[in-house]
Amino acid sequence: MTAADIDAIYAAFMPLQIAKVVDFSVPIAGVVDTIAALRAEGLKIGSCSGYPRPVMEKLVPAAAAQGYAPDYWVATDDLAAGGRPGPWMALQNVITLGIDDVAHCVKVDDAAPGISEGLHAGMWSVGLAVSGNEFGATWEEYQAMSKEEIATRRERAADKLYAAGGALCG
Repeated sequence: MTAADIDAIYAAFMPLQIAKVVDFSVPIAGVVDTIAALRAEGLKIGSCSGYPRPVMEKLVPAAAAQGYAPDYWVATDDLAAGGRPGPWMALQNVITLGIDDVAHCVKVDDAAPGISEGLHAGMWSVGLAVSGNEFGATWEEYQAMSKEEIATRRERAADKLYAAGGALCG
């Protein structure tokens, strides 16, 4: 496979991803209430995504319509320095949101590169093991799983998040 082949696959895939991302915009259970509680305490909410900007431009309003709207967000292709696992997107949130001490920031992510991103930026990094690609299931699939299957997937995902340096990966 050549670089041109990869570019062609990406070009064919991107319109599909942009069209379908809104179908997966429902916030994780408890997120909207958690964000509201954090904001009530005066905390700012930033977001870093592995999605490129064209995808985020569809996802952000769809998530906002369901109650999740960060104060600032960065897409993986926004910064010349690159995306994860480098610290750049997390640090751009810090700069834009006017946070004066990175050590006061907590990076929450469901992917190992996102955990590494937070650590590289000097932040506490907390892993969500029952979410995202590491767990590998939709909410509906999760609800239909046996307790044993959930435990197996949770452990597998948590192991990857802990290996990336995450704390409280559960």
